[in-house]
Amino acid sequence: MAVLLELDSAWYDYAPDIPALAGVSLTVAAGERVVILGANGCGKTTLLKLLAGLLFPQRGRYRAFGREITEPLLSRDSFGVFFRKEVGVLFQNVDAQLFNPTVEDEIAFGPLQLNDPPGDVQRTVRESLDRFGLRGLAGRPPFALSGGEKKKVALAAMLAVDPRVLLLDEPTAGLDPRSSRILVDLILEAQALGKTVVTSTNDLHIVPEIAGRVVVFGEDRRILASGTPEVILQDRAILRTA
Repeated sequence: MAVLLELDSAWYDYAPDIPALAGVSLTVAAGERVVILGANGCGKTTLLKLLAGLLFPQRGRYRAFGREITEPLLSRDSFGVFFRKEVGVLFQNVDAQLFNPTVEDEIAFGPLQLNDPPGDVQRTVRESLDRFGLRGLAGRPPFALSGGEKKKVALAAMLAVDPRVLLLDEPTAGLDPRSSRILVDLILEAQALGKTVVTSTNDLHIVPEIAGRVVVFGEDRRILASGTPEVILQDRAILRTA
């Protein structure tokens, strides 16, 4: 499979001498299903922000879709719009990405920014509401929803623009088992459609279902191990270390 995303010796510091990522190199192929494991604070969220073009390596480089990703490049209309459309992000705290007055408006926001025809936007909203079981919540404000409902709305809004890459930060964190199951099923559905999915999680029980490859981060903010779910999840020494 062709490489779609590539970090090469990427460093990122939030403060001097306190690296959030310390020389990380990682490739993700088109259609691949990668799960990122590691303790809180090991750099999982920072990694996803770099892949999403929300942060940029302070040393090293990041390539996606055959281009080196930089802040000036993403500020250009043509490639910036292409990149933002093709790379969807689900934050761990979805309150940070829900800002429209109603669920219906939230789902419509992305397609409207891409200047989709009004009829297509309406059809996308209807299909998304049905697909995610949100029809009864269409007119409600997102801030008034439960945690599981908010995550479904955020995921529906992200998928409304049909991105090629999904970056999911702790998608099942804080959810009850039923809501967690719904989210996992939605991830599996996206994978079945050929999406490239990178998921950070601490819920080890979902990893065998959603991962084709597992990447383990150590607390030194470097990659400690990479392999199939079967190999990684049976290596207790690596999991204890991480």
